[in-house]
Amino acid sequence: MSTTQLAYIVFGIVLVLALLFDLGLMSKKHATVSIKKALWQTLFWVGLSMVFWAFLWIEKDSYVATKYISAYLMEWSLSIDNIFVFILIFSFFKVNEMDAGRALLVGILLAIVFRVIFIALGIELINRFHWLMYVFGAFLLYTGIKLFIRKEDDEYDPQQSKVYKAVTKLFRITDRQANGKYVIPIQNKWYFTSLAVVVLMLAATDIVFALDSIPTVVTLVRSSAKQAFTPDEVLVIYSSNVFAVLGLRSLFFLLRGAVNRFVYLQQGIAVVLVFIGIKMLIEFFDIHISIYLSLGVIVLCIAGSIVASLLKKQPQA
Repeated sequence: MSTTQLAYIVFGIVLVLALLFDLGLMSKKHATVSIKKALWQTLFWVGLSMVFWAFLWIEKDSYVATKYISAYLMEWSLSIDNIFVFILIFSFFKVNEMDAGRALLVGILLAIVFRVIFIALGIELINRFHWLMYVFGAFLLYTGIKLFIRKEDDEYDPQQSKVYKAVTKLFRITDRQANGKYVIPIQNKWYFTSLAVVVLMLAATDIVFALDSIPTVVTLVRSSAKQAFTPDEVLVIYSSNVFAVLGLRSLFFLLRGAVNRFVYLQQGIAVVLVFIGIKMLIEFFDIHISIYLSLGVIVLCIAGSIVASLLKKQPQA
């Protein structure tokens, strides 16, 4: 058995056991999630990710492990931006506190399934048409610049989203109290509850964010735009994505009361996206940027933006 096969087996076993633990002990139905509990859950998922990073370092080498931690940190920071939208969705639909945890979990599990499909399709397309990496590079450059200059007033409106409009057209929706149910009968007809709409919107929102995050990680991890993905690179892309998404639920409960504190995080993420876009485009001229330098840029930009946000004086209420 090769070390790559062993890594896939370990990743699969850890993932299954973690999900069972999460479903059985950390996500009890109709249970509220306190800040303290959310902190412990966040530490659990981050710790699990770090254990897998250490496993790659030992079983593979420092190069593969560095790719993994770079991709994971990038996905984790992008997840925080994702959480801001999640909070707006929950606030708009006035989701009951006791239903929020399970709704988030179902939405995130759906998001993982879609991400795995998108990653598989993306890798296959890029292996066949390597020039797509330059398209991704240009897309990330454009996305980063657009994100950097985006105004705070351009806030996501759940009611105006295409997903919400499509769901309300295709299905019967009721405003009745969900009580943890996604579908309820009314006069011999089945209706989707607002909780079901929330779950669908969470999964759809993550798919939209994946259009940025997956090209970012793929571009970051791949050694060269002119070569096919190695088995180690594929493993890093899948594992970093899944581990980052699994920690979304606990991050949601941990950060929902402090989202307005991270005012510069958007700019930090934008600079990283621009850097990775440029990194991919200049490889056309056989100029390669080390993954170690990329990791340094990610840590500097994300940590710097968080520190600057925390140091900024908040306006009086």
